[in-house]
Amino acid sequence: MEHLTIIAVTPDHEDLHQLIRQLDLDLLERYPAEEIFILDFTDEKINDVQFLVAYWDDVPVGCGAIKPYDADSTELKRFFVEASYRNRGIAKHLLMELEVKAKTMHFHSMKLEAGDAQPEALSFYRKHGYLSIDRFGPYRDNESSVCLEKQL
Repeated sequence: MEHLTIIAVTPDHEDLHQLIRQLDLDLLERYPAEEIFILDFTDEKINDVQFLVAYWDDVPVGCGAIKPYDADSTELKRFFVEASYRNRGIAKHLLMELEVKAKTMHFHSMKLEAGDAQPEALSFYRKHGYLSIDRFGPYRDNESSVCLEKQL
């Protein structure tokens, strides 16, 4: 994919925050604010989170992160591709890069949460080997949360 570049960025990277703002706006159209699970950038463990930004011809178009969940698993967070750049394979390549990163960090599985108002996201994850699991952690009591996991 000659147009696509994916790079690791720090938690304070401006392109990352621009993309996360777009993601949050998209989520606010689908869910009440209290059902949106943000990533706390003021958390002292924020540097344990690995962030990637995808660029299409030098334009920031997607992002994703992995956050350690426990000794064996990491959680996919803030995964997003801007609407006008979807269906170009960007999400697939971004997800694959994050899975490779998780494997090199010796995680055995990747968990994630998406809401039931995101059928396209749930379909994408299932297509890439993620299977339904019980709601976990902060999503346990949220009826709209759908949790998935993939063994790496």
